[in-house]
Parts: sequence; C-alpha cells; structure tokens
Amino acid sequence: MWFKNLIFYRFTKPIEWNSEELEEQLLEKRFRGCGSQDISSYGWVPPLGRHGDMLTHASGDFVMICAKKEEKILPASVIKDALEERIETIEQEEQREVFSKEKKALKDDIMMELLPRAFTKHQKTLAYIDTKEGWLIVDASSFKKAEELTSCLRECLGSLPVINPPLKNLPSASMTQWLSENPSVPAPFVLGDECDLREPGDEGGQINVRKQELITDEIQAHLEGGMQVSKLALQWDDAQTLVLSDDLVVRKLKFTEVIQDQLDEVEAETAAEQFDADFAVMSLSLRKLINDLVEALGGLSDVSTES
Repeated sequence: MWFKNLIFYRFTKPIEWNSEELEEQLLEKRFRGCGSQDISSYGWVPPLGRHGDMLTHASGDFVMICAKKEEKILPASVIKDALEERIETIEQEEQREVFSKEKKALKDDIMMELLPRAFTKHQKTLAYIDTKEGWLIVDASSFKKAEELTSCLRECLGSLPVINPPLKNLPSASMTQWLSENPSVPAPFVLGDECDLREPGDEGGQINVRKQELITDEIQAHLEGGMQVSKLALQWDDAQTLVLSDDLVVRKLKFTEVIQDQLDEVEAETAAEQFDADFAVMSLSLRKLINDLVEALGGLSDVSTES
C-alpha cells in the first residue's frame, strides 16, 4: 500500500460527494477481466484486495481507490511470423500478390485468433483523494499511467475538475536556485546525494550525479555555464526521502524509521486494521509533504482551469 511515486492533481472546485456516493459511482466501472476477444480491460477493485469488498476505503479526510488493468500479451514477433506465413500461403495457392490493405485485414484476423490463447498481464494503481485539502494523489511514475486512472474516474463521476498544480515557479528553476549562488533548500527539506543537470534545449547534454556531495565546485561550474537541475534527491522532515523531477513527479519515495515508529504504536489485529493504520499514517504524512513541497516551489498561482 505504501506509495513509491507521486503524481498529484489539484481540484479546481470543492468536492461535492462523499465516500459512499463515490462508491456507488465506481461500481459502474468495477473491474471485469478480458473477454476472449478483448485485448485489455480496466476498472476498479477493492484497495484492500482480498481483505475487503468495497471499492473505496475512507480514513478521515482521505479516500483510497484502486484501479486494475489487464492486458493480453501478443508479442509482435509472433504476429509477424504468423502474418508472413499466411501471406506466403495465399501467394502460393492463389498465385497473386497480397497488398497492404489485405495485409492489415489479415493481421487483424490473426490477432483475433490469438487473443483467446494469449497470456495476460495485470497491474494495479493506487490513488487517494484528500477531500479537505483538494488533492488527488496517484502512485505512478508516468503521466500515462496516472491519466488512465483519472480518465476512468472522470467517466464514473461525469466530470473531474483537476489540473496539474499551477505553480508560481517552475520546479527546474527552483531546484537550480537551491543548488546555485547561496545553496539553500527550504526547510524542512535537506539535500540528498543525487541530481541530474541538463542543458536547455532538446539536444542539450545531461550530467547524472549519484551518491555524491552536491555542493561542489564542479556542479557550481556546470550551473554557472547554464545547465539546470532536472532531478534532485531530497529528504523531508526526517520522514521521507525522494527524488523530485522538473515535471513535478516524485519518484523513489521511501518512508524512514520515523514513520515506522508511528506504526509500531498501533496494535492491529487484522490485515484490514493494519491497512487502515498504514493509510492513515501515510496520507497525513504525505499531506504535509505536498504542502511543504508546493510552498518550497513558490506556492500555487491563482490560475485554474477545469478538467
């Protein structure tokens, strides 16, 4: 359950539904496995897995949801070989050439024939909504994965008024400033031991620094030469370590012993009780982290656009 990555969205309107109403809306997209002719399937499953039946799990101001994706695996090489064999048979038996339009139709037929026998791959994506602060937080490292979840949620709710956080300052500009001139990261953040530097432009060079001191003459020289920080490792309030990217995605999120100490005080007798305790501690901690991160990056602008 513990999130390893964060992509977070800002609600542009007050949340007008409660967890019970959300539960009812998600039921229309409850996960169903792929049929024999389906190449993929996407829907909602209980966040507690086999320990629960509800599609939502509420804890205070927070509501956890979980999406599941099933995909049929059809290797391109298998389809290619089957298509070539089919084309060769037609050309030999009918003494004619197979053109592109027919090749496409043959390829579609082959895929339909192979789908019932294909292996499947499953993937779950957890997310939760902070109904008090107005955040949707997704445990994903790529926007594609996060947007699959938000699209499905939007279908269920009819609308989902969320946007990427409208920051006053670009993350790259803030992170570059933290390392250059008078290096100083806003408290309670502390510099980690890795960063990526990038030259402006699509063709610009890149330098990756790992497990090294970041306040060095060499890094300062690169920054003075015009490079910008695109990724930066940070520690927050002794509770989490993370890598912040210039697209505002938090990756490599890890919870420290400070969080574990809080959990040690909880006496959970069942898996559901342990999940509830973990979720409560994690969500409250991440609320503070996100608020501090937004403040460190200059805060939110007043511009908002409904999604």
